[in-house]
Amino acid sequence: MRKSTLLKAVCGVPVERTGTLATAPGLVVSAVPQDPAFLKGELTQLARREGADVTLFFTFLRKLGLERTIFSLDAARLSTGQKKKVLLALSLARPAHLYVWDEPLNYVDVLSRRQIEVLVQTADTAMLVVEHDRAFLRNIGAEILALK
Repeated sequence: MRKSTLLKAVCGVPVERTGTLATAPGLVVSAVPQDPAFLKGELTQLARREGADVTLFFTFLRKLGLERTIFSLDAARLSTGQKKKVLLALSLARPAHLYVWDEPLNYVDVLSRRQIEVLVQTADTAMLVVEHDRAFLRNIGAEILALK
């Protein structure tokens, strides 16, 4: 099974696969895809549409180094790195049992990587993170499972 297929299956997306994946009934998953290019819309409306706590969403954006001036912009105008930060903050601002992040460090700079580390270290959440940066994984205290 490919990584993307596994993540989609965990998130409840129908995928062609063999074998069985059992999840708890009523499992709520908050996922961040690898590519944020699709993101568009004003951030407040985006948060509301996605069922996120708007205040918490903006708090996470600030912790990720985004200035308040972008809060009223259309997300389509943001850089790819800023979009990735928006998706990460949006994910954490939604109530969920499991947070599934596909390559959260893609498109972000070194300072942002550290900011993401701190957010994950302080989050009291169950996470499934796909990431190639082993230092990041060690720093967040991840248990590493290698897929072949």
